[in-house]
Amino acid sequence: MTHSLSRRLFGLGGMAGALVVTTNAASAADDTAKAPTPSEGQPKERTFCYVGGYTKHGPPGGNGDGITVFEMDRKTGGLTSLMTFTDIASPSYIVLSPDRRFLYAVSEIDDFDATHSGSVTAFSINHSTGALTKLNTVASGGANPAHLSVHPSGRYVFVANYTGGTVGVLHVLADGSLGRMTELVHNSGPRMPDRAADNPSGNFAISDHSSAHPHMVKSDPSGKYVLVMDAGLDRVYVWNINSNTGKLTPAAVPFTPMTPGSAPRHFEFGADGKKLYLLCEQDSKVVVADFDPKTGKISPQQSVSSLTAHFHGSTLAAGILLSPDEHFLYVSNRLGDSLAVFQVAQDGSLTLVDEIWTHADYGRALMFDPSGSYLYVANQRSDSITSFRVDKTTGKISFTWDFTPIGSPTCFEFLTLPAA
Repeated sequence: MTHSLSRRLFGLGGMAGALVVTTNAASAADDTAKAPTPSEGQPKERTFCYVGGYTKHGPPGGNGDGITVFEMDRKTGGLTSLMTFTDIASPSYIVLSPDRRFLYAVSEIDDFDATHSGSVTAFSINHSTGALTKLNTVASGGANPAHLSVHPSGRYVFVANYTGGTVGVLHVLADGSLGRMTELVHNSGPRMPDRAADNPSGNFAISDHSSAHPHMVKSDPSGKYVLVMDAGLDRVYVWNINSNTGKLTPAAVPFTPMTPGSAPRHFEFGADGKKLYLLCEQDSKVVVADFDPKTGKISPQQSVSSLTAHFHGSTLAAGILLSPDEHFLYVSNRLGDSLAVFQVAQDGSLTLVDEIWTHADYGRALMFDPSGSYLYVANQRSDSITSFRVDKTTGKISFTWDFTPIGSPTCFEFLTLPAA
């Protein structure tokens, strides 16, 4: 997770007054009508970028307003703000449905209802303007949800409740809205150390190991299994999912232990579902593992630091991203404010080949634009998005010197649509 005193331990402020959809100009209705359209000679497609982050409501409290919709200049990579959906608290993670018709967002809060739950909101997407329309909001099944994903079938949304220590499965209805919760599981295990034995030199940042803290939940590419990174228990859980009922049952090997204190955070699968890259935030390590699609067994093969040998000081790894061709892998390091570039060998093993400054503070999520030509970083503490040009041959990235201002960003989604 983040620094122990910077995200989870701050009290929640009161909910702000009634919120509305706002834009750069006027009301949502006006914005939908006035949304820019490509001029003559422009590409026949438009690329939208949806950005979520922390608002005043929810720990640690942020400067964001909700989910902002940008349009990307496909030639320069620049982002232009179009509108912001503000009727949502701290949408710290967002995800598109497989058919790209809907968007789902967590609200990282603990006061949605009397059970101290966070929430999940479903949106439909206007494919002419990129605008969002709220469908419904439901309880997440635990406090402060930090991540969500959609099953490849589109039938279920998975949500990881960080403080609540639970993982929920929500049924998706035919209109994209969220229905009943089909499963809610609570991890448990022994108290783990706050710092890993292989902690980077001079690192004073710690991860919260006081209890279970699911940080990411997502299925493997086949949709047969659901994996959960638990940063509090230092385990990677694997469940079988019944695609008809949305129920979870433990896999043959129900969990894989990681280095005590390492705080497993996020993961990336190779496209064939046989290679798995596990990012641990506290020791800033990437663990390369084999994944057995028949049994769900995880077999770690390599552990490599996302920091170069010359770095000393406090840092926490945050985001992990595999290039579309799977030749390179990228990791963001908070506090150290760097991006690590790894070359991926034919056997999936990693070699650190470059480290570059993010030019901003507390970089979290990483994401490519749909063409893979630009890499974007959400910088929570400096209230900005920075972008980098990608050399697809070497994997190295170069700063564009383009800063997009936005309050406390933490996550992205890109969507390319036909121009109106």
